[in-house]
Parts: sequence; C-alpha cells; structure tokens
Amino acid sequence: MRRRQALGRLAVLATTPLWLSACGSPAAAGNGGGSAPATPAHPFPAGVFDSEGSIMRLEKPREQWRQLLPPERFRILFQEGTEPPGSSPLDGEYGDGTYVCAACHLPLFDAAQKYDSGTGWPSFFDHLPGVMGTRRDFRLIWPRTEYHCIRCGGHQGHVFNDGPPPTGRRWCNNGLALVFVPRGEALPELRR
Repeated sequence: MRRRQALGRLAVLATTPLWLSACGSPAAAGNGGGSAPATPAHPFPAGVFDSEGSIMRLEKPREQWRQLLPPERFRILFQEGTEPPGSSPLDGEYGDGTYVCAACHLPLFDAAQKYDSGTGWPSFFDHLPGVMGTRRDFRLIWPRTEYHCIRCGGHQGHVFNDGPPPTGRRWCNNGLALVFVPRGEALPELRR
C-alpha cells in the first residue's frame, strides 16, 4: 500500500509542471480556421529608434514603475507574475488594432497576429519586429522561454513552439501586461 501511495505521489509531482505552466496546452489554433495571416508592417511612434535603428531602452527605477502602475500590473510586469487563466478581457478581444506594452506603451503586437489558443491568455503567433527580448526561465523546474518588452524590460509572458503557421510559435501573454488600442485611435504616447 505504501508503495502504491508513493508511486501515486510521484506521478502527481511529475505532472505538476504541466498544470502549473503559465500557459497550458493550446486548443485548436487559429481564430476561424485556415492559416494565420502574414505579419503586418507597422509604424512605430516617433522617438522609438536610436541612430542605429534599434529601439531605445527606457531606464526607469522599479520604484518609479511601482508609482506609475496599478499594483497588479506592476506585479506582472516587474515581478514576473502571472494572471489567472481566463481573467483578462483581452483574451476574447479580436478587434482590429494594436497591443502596446502596459508599462512603456511600445507597440508589441498587431491584432492580425492574435489567435485563440484555448489557454485563457491572449496569444499571438508573432510580434512586431525588434520589440521583444527573451531569456530562459527555470522557475517551474523545466526550462521555458520568458519574453519581455525590449524597451522597458516589462515581463509579458512565455513563448512556446506549439503555435499555428506561419511561425509555429505561441507568444502567450498576460493580459494585464498589454493595452489594446483599436485601429484608428491614436496610440498612447511613449512613456519617458
């Protein structure tokens, strides 16, 4: 009996990372079937690029971010938190527009890059060029790839290799790390 209990506990421990994952396994990819549309070209606000064409970094102490952002947004963006699945209205947002970083307002995704992954988090098959940095994350024992806004360093989510064509990637984002701006509305001014 003790052996059976020990094996049962071992099985639970072995599967724990699967249900603790910040973005569970996706359902059928796509938000209407077919292949995902090509990544659109996107204009960036003035003052984003340096003289070499790279996005300029925004250096701001964490304490300033804490004062600027609501507590839950700060926790996700600068303490690498994760919101509960299904808690973000952005998961069901499929209007035409742009998703910007909730901290510095850098455009990160175009709505044409979004799809329904079935995970409960907003998911994208790609991002706008040059806007993300990545690093390995070992917090759930096995390695994952965390990604963050290249400008302010705000944690966005994790990227997985189980997304739809054309990239095969799933950029699984915390909704609180983003702000959706409908097409035709002005993008928010970049934070300085």
